[in-house]
Amino acid sequence: MTDRAPLTRLDLLRFLKRVQEQDLARTNRWIADEERCETERARGAAARPPDPDWLVERGLQGRHAVYVHIGGCHMAGKRSRAATRDQARQSLDSGVDACPHCRPDTALGVLE
Repeated sequence: MTDRAPLTRLDLLRFLKRVQEQDLARTNRWIADEERCETERARGAAARPPDPDWLVERGLQGRHAVYVHIGGCHMAGKRSRAATRDQARQSLDSGVDACPHCRPDTALGVLE
């Protein structure tokens, strides 16, 4: 047996208040962390250079061009490199395929 006095309703409410204050503090930390992450994402996006106007995608061996893309095309692979308008046009003229999604041949005025 213990010699403690039974908990009163006021004791229980004070306990509940402490628990809720701890929950609120944790939620406030989560909010601050998320705000920091959003700020960093926005800063990174602002510092990112703009997409090039044209891309030439190389094959697996990196020797031959396989596609010409408009800059920012979602289908451009990791082996894509920036190209000038003239380079993109020359690639299309030399037989490199135009991306079927972004259709750089249409944008460049090159018709097959």
